[in-house]
Amino acid sequence: VLEPDLDRLLVRVLRDGRGYGFGKVFLNVSWAAGSAFGCFGRGTRPRAVRDTRYQWAYIFGAACPARGVAAGLVMPFADTEAMNAHLAEIGRTVAPGAHALLVLDGAGWHGAGGLIVPDNLSLVTLPPYAPELNPIENVWAYLRGNKLAITVFDSCDAIVAKCCEAWNFFANDPSAIASITSRGWAEVNT
Repeated sequence: VLEPDLDRLLVRVLRDGRGYGFGKVFLNVSWAAGSAFGCFGRGTRPRAVRDTRYQWAYIFGAACPARGVAAGLVMPFADTEAMNAHLAEIGRTVAPGAHALLVLDGAGWHGAGGLIVPDNLSLVTLPPYAPELNPIENVWAYLRGNKLAITVFDSCDAIVAKCCEAWNFFANDPSAIASITSRGWAEVNT
């Protein structure tokens, strides 16, 4: 169970950075709000409260569908330092004696020169414009659809608390982890 450490804004929640902010759901740093409307018909928009303040937290998350486990962090920034903390968290979550492949998109902090990759991890970078190949992308859609859509937050602390609640909702459900993140092409036969 994740609980926010509001002094450091660091929460143990694993892989890709997604920002969630006041009144808007940011898919990533370069995408604008609007994904909250995904559950409505084409050409329609639900009425929703808008907020023009700009503060957010980023969920870094990863999951192992075979074991039904997930780990992650909620961070104030998506940068190399945050990614290093995330990689360390993933390294602690990997089963003893196992080696994990971490699928990454092309975000700048995923391939930064200062990354410290634990010995039990290997990074696999996807080609550009191929989010459908990244299993964690389905997790972000799941969280937006179940916990994070169309919300206006009163404070940055509320954003962090909601991100922790949403990640715990997912991370504490092994069957959801397995069904949402499994990919036939990603299975390893030994």
